[in-house]
Amino acid sequence: MGSREVLGQAARLASSGLLLQVLFRLITFVLNAFILRFLSKEIVGIVNVRLTLLYSTTIFLAREAFRRACLSGATQRDWSQTLNLLWLTVPLGVFWSLFLGWVWLQLLEVPDPHVVPHYGTGVVVFGFSAVVELLGEPFWVLAQAHMFVKLKVIAESLSVILKSVLTALLVLWLPHWGLYIFSLAQLFYTTLLVLCYVIYFAKVLGSPESAKQQALPVSRMTDLLPSMTRSRAFVNWEEAKLTWSFFKQSFLKQILTEGERYVMTFLNVLNFGDQGVYDIVNNLGSLVARLLFQPIEESFYIFFAKVLEREKDATLQKQEDVAVAAVVLESLLKLALLTGLTITVFGFAYSQLVLDIYGGAMLSSGSGPVLLRAYCLYVLLLAINGVTECFTFAAMSKAEVDRYNFTMLALSSSFLMLSYVLTRWCGSVGFILANCFNMGIRIMQSLYFIYRYYRKSPHRPLDGLFLSPVLLGTFALSGGITAVSEVFLCCERGWLARLAHIAVGALCLGVTLGTAFLTETKLIHFLRTQLGVPRLADKMT
Repeated sequence: MGSREVLGQAARLASSGLLLQVLFRLITFVLNAFILRFLSKEIVGIVNVRLTLLYSTTIFLAREAFRRACLSGATQRDWSQTLNLLWLTVPLGVFWSLFLGWVWLQLLEVPDPHVVPHYGTGVVVFGFSAVVELLGEPFWVLAQAHMFVKLKVIAESLSVILKSVLTALLVLWLPHWGLYIFSLAQLFYTTLLVLCYVIYFAKVLGSPESAKQQALPVSRMTDLLPSMTRSRAFVNWEEAKLTWSFFKQSFLKQILTEGERYVMTFLNVLNFGDQGVYDIVNNLGSLVARLLFQPIEESFYIFFAKVLEREKDATLQKQEDVAVAAVVLESLLKLALLTGLTITVFGFAYSQLVLDIYGGAMLSSGSGPVLLRAYCLYVLLLAINGVTECFTFAAMSKAEVDRYNFTMLALSSSFLMLSYVLTRWCGSVGFILANCFNMGIRIMQSLYFIYRYYRKSPHRPLDGLFLSPVLLGTFALSGGITAVSEVFLCCERGWLARLAHIAVGALCLGVTLGTAFLTETKLIHFLRTQLGVPRLADKMT
């Protein structure tokens, strides 16, 4: 499959994923806003920080390296060996869930059972739910490798929505259950998620005439289970070595990704109530990152990994593939920069209003608005880092991945120290400032790699980080106008003034987007031909 065909599939995966995720996330957004009005800050802090950290750490350490290794490299591989390697995530997940569960129960501060009941049950069930989710890992990787466009989005979004519905019903009917509610909902979510993948593959493999079944490297469900033969090794040792390299990197990346939660959990710099407020704002601020940046990053990581060869210099690879990769990278950088700037500029003037609508006075008073404004700046860095690391991790050789691990180690240590110091100095906003510093360093590392990768070629994908002066001026003007509007119209002057404030923002946003449409013609062409017109993507596949 050529680079342009792979690009078409990646673009279709990203665009379809975006539309479906926006719809499902909006439904979940409304349900979560409803649930928040029936919970204490302490319950939110334990569930969203302490227990979710246990679950995410187990999942990340058990599978992240396997995912990256098994989705990298050539399309020709022995899938039975790859599937065998993926099944190793399950015993690894059992180990991490048992070890981390012991830490959570024996070494960390236990909340007051009168305020947060059933904490021990929550730890056990959240750890077990992580192991359940790992049972679906071979199905997930096989689906991603063959770009089954809607499966991942529908399975995850449906599971999240039904989990939110179950949580809302239990909170209304049985509020005295405490953490039983969230434990049951979490186990329901992971079980449903795995069942979606199993049922889908059972249906596809049960239809021999299906085009998708013919494209798969397996012909029946039993082929997806671990298998041993005398003629070959149980796993591909090159994939296993790459997995180990990514595992060392993933361990560090997890610390950087969830660093503030580790500091909150292990160093007790915030009480459970403040942790709850911080996490709600953090989740709200990262909504766009999950909706927009994550589907693009995951889809185009697959594109770059398939088009580029890890162990070869850009000048030694097929030049058409290198050129297509450069064009895509430049366009994605431009898209990330524009999206991040838009969120940063308009987020400053609308943070308090959004929090008041979403969670009431619990969020809009106190530190909530300051946290969300700081997070808007962080989203800009998240957007750029997502694209640059998407390319970097797909193009790095194994030796470069190992060298990068040392950099991540130093960065992890400095990030944790900086988080602790800044939080002691300026409260919970210190976590976001430390994250900004961390993300800035990671961006610089990735930009340096991209510059070296393309310096001997005529392509300059880093030009995507430069905007026209007219567009920059429009952003600055919009930021000033909306800031003045917030002072005079928001947020204690009634709903009529709030609507006027929203109208001012909508007008400024329209002018900004119109300016971008007129000045960034190269990006607009890319969006039209790849992300905006599915029929063209279909023709390319």
